[in-house]
Amino acid sequence: MACITYQASQGAASHYNTSDYWHAFLFGLMAVAAVGLTALQGWLAWEIWRARGAGPLGATVWGVINGLTLTFILSTVSGFLLGGNQPPAGAGLPLVGWHLYKDIRPSHFLAVHAQQIIALWGIVVDRFFGAYSTQALAAGGGMCMVLLGLLTLSSLKT
Repeated sequence: MACITYQASQGAASHYNTSDYWHAFLFGLMAVAAVGLTALQGWLAWEIWRARGAGPLGATVWGVINGLTLTFILSTVSGFLLGGNQPPAGAGLPLVGWHLYKDIRPSHFLAVHAQQIIALWGIVVDRFFGAYSTQALAAGGGMCMVLLGLLTLSSLKT
């Protein structure tokens, strides 16, 4: 985040900016940090799973475990796809500049933030869906996966 913020303050691109040695170094540093942070998601999911008690897990805990696991897997895949699929030129969505066609960035964003989205959905369903919380968590997680799949497929069309 520090590299992205610094680059933004300088009016420079943060991702794939290899215009000189300094920018290439910053981009490399960001890449190493991103891989490390992504790997931690899988480890955290495993540790939470190992620390579970003998009783059944609530939707909140399942949401955290599933969100971390999906972030670990999907953000790694979409991050590698991001490197080979540069976004189209021209104005995109307001504020972020993303496109919904031939642009992996929306998919990558959703993959990275699955850890928050699905965990928050787990809290909501635990509070409001009672006996159906597990099914509601699965439905919400499934819808998130469908959206992610559609965004990814739209980005890879030639």
